[in-house]
Amino acid sequence: MNELAQTTTNPSLGLFIFALGGLAGAIFYLPFKKVKNWAWESYWLIYALFGLIIVPWVLAAFMSPNTLTVIQSAPRQQLIYCCLCGAAWGVGGLTWGLMIRYLGVGLGLAIGCGLTSASGTIVPMILKGQLSQLFQPGAGIWSFIGVIISLLGIVFIGLAGMLKEKELSDEKKKESVAEFNFKKGIMAAIFSGIMSSAMNYGLQGGPDLQQLAQTIAPATSLTWSGIPVLVVVLFGGFVVNFIWCLYLNFKNKTTGDYFKAATPLLSNLLFAGLAGAIWCAQFICFKTAEPEMGKTAYVGWALLMASQILFGTLVGVILGEWKGTGRKTKMVLVAGFILLVLTSVITGYSSKLSQSSEPQTAMQQLARPGR
Repeated sequence: MNELAQTTTNPSLGLFIFALGGLAGAIFYLPFKKVKNWAWESYWLIYALFGLIIVPWVLAAFMSPNTLTVIQSAPRQQLIYCCLCGAAWGVGGLTWGLMIRYLGVGLGLAIGCGLTSASGTIVPMILKGQLSQLFQPGAGIWSFIGVIISLLGIVFIGLAGMLKEKELSDEKKKESVAEFNFKKGIMAAIFSGIMSSAMNYGLQGGPDLQQLAQTIAPATSLTWSGIPVLVVVLFGGFVVNFIWCLYLNFKNKTTGDYFKAATPLLSNLLFAGLAGAIWCAQFICFKTAEPEMGKTAYVGWALLMASQILFGTLVGVILGEWKGTGRKTKMVLVAGFILLVLTSVITGYSSKLSQSSEPQTAMQQLARPGR
């Protein structure tokens, strides 16, 4: 009975949760616009404290109360691996903010998430020896097509950004993105995109933690069993962010930001903390959506990144980042947008194919002699 229950999935729900995660990843930066008279390193430190430590641990207390015991019982090598992956992501995450700062939400997320999507989807499958799953008939090949189309959509949106760069004057670009600088932004995007994919390496690198979460009393449900892994990975990211921001505070003499009488301290803490909470929500969605996808859970990272770009593009349009661009640029942008929507449709179809085969597989397993 338990084996049959284990195969129960809901791809439609999984897609919806991934989309919510993508939305969170696309809009987390917006609250920073309300932070006043603080240096970047000051509000980024508060963001990291809330997003990487406070929010995940509060969630763990309610949804995965055995998290501390799981971490104490887990293999040390796995803990170190997850933590180091988080640290690598942390290095990339520091330049993620610079990417958006110089390119804007729409273009920045398109390029950064595109690189993160490609390396974050393929590399973990290679490390696990599961790359062949992408080429299996039925669900496998359709998932592969979905990943390819998502990358194609990302290329189109990136191309639209390059066309925008050629069309608009510096003055026009800076009307929507105050510090627009394509050269600095693209360098930050390439570095950040590749390094940030380490987040998925870490989130996929704690299978023993997830298993222990479901078995050590008080047991965590399958849906929330990824929280201990998330906590460990995010801690690694926090260490890097904390050290760098504190270094900049001392270097730039901005440690006084946290105590300035003329600064709206409560408001700054609220909005910087809110940015961290929204950011963390994307990976909470990621880990809780995976069980719903069944055998096609490996496409979750590509879906999360595609959703981020989709919503990021919409936010960019709303903020006027594409205002004044020509017809060709807008057509390329719309084409990329359509391809990203198509990705979700195809992935949903592949998950349905996988789901329809799971009950039969489970019955075959139960029918084996000795079971």
